[in-house]
Amino acid sequence: MKSHQHPFGSPLEALIYPTLIVGVMWLVFWAEQLFDYPFYQLGILPRSIEGLKGIFFMPFLHASEDINHILNNSFPTFVLSAVIIYFYREIALKVFLLLWFGTGLLLLIYAENKGSYHIGMSGVIYGMLGFVFTSGVIRKYLPLQAISLFVVFIYGNLVWGIFPIKAHISWEGHFMGLVVGLIVAVVYRQKAVQRPKFSYEIEKEMGIEPPDFEGMYHEQLRQEQERQEEFKRQASGQYIIYHYVPEDKESTKPQDENDK
Repeated sequence: MKSHQHPFGSPLEALIYPTLIVGVMWLVFWAEQLFDYPFYQLGILPRSIEGLKGIFFMPFLHASEDINHILNNSFPTFVLSAVIIYFYREIALKVFLLLWFGTGLLLLIYAENKGSYHIGMSGVIYGMLGFVFTSGVIRKYLPLQAISLFVVFIYGNLVWGIFPIKAHISWEGHFMGLVVGLIVAVVYRQKAVQRPKFSYEIEKEMGIEPPDFEGMYHEQLRQEQERQEEFKRQASGQYIIYHYVPEDKESTKPQDENDK
């Protein structure tokens, strides 16, 4: 039997905040269509002072000429951020900010400077994916692992995104995000959601010994067997009479040497 503790966050919050995040992404994308300004230059240019500003703006910038970029990032952003807010309400903001700025910082420091800017939420998506899955493994909580695998299944190229397969995809950002997600999950392993415990696990932690149901079962079988045997003896007219004979102390007394 499972305990009825519910340490999770509010479902309403798990819907509102992800909606706001995705909404900001689409507002920026809309602004890119309206204004003649190179928004992509607000992204991260690795190993440059100019790229510092990209740590703050990169997740909300997407290729203005390709709507598939923001479409592909919207679904996993909403689902994974909702999962983090619901299952990790107390640390959700800290986790999201660490994934956001940690991914951008590592990308700025370690990625190659090929003269191109890194933009998009995908690095943070990989961070959230790594965090949720690793935290689920650490806490042995299958629902979190299942959700992560579901997102990978729906958003199929997540698996291959950490490899330099396509030139126009920031695989460095994906890889850095995944690394940050793993690190944050380990750092907050004590704060991670607890798997609902069974009653016997709680009793064991409290030092309460569970009843020996197996022993009780065998004792009942033995008593029932004795009753059946007694009933059969009475039905056949056979009775067993027990007589107690006191031990004769004189007969057990050691003989004297002279009596031998």
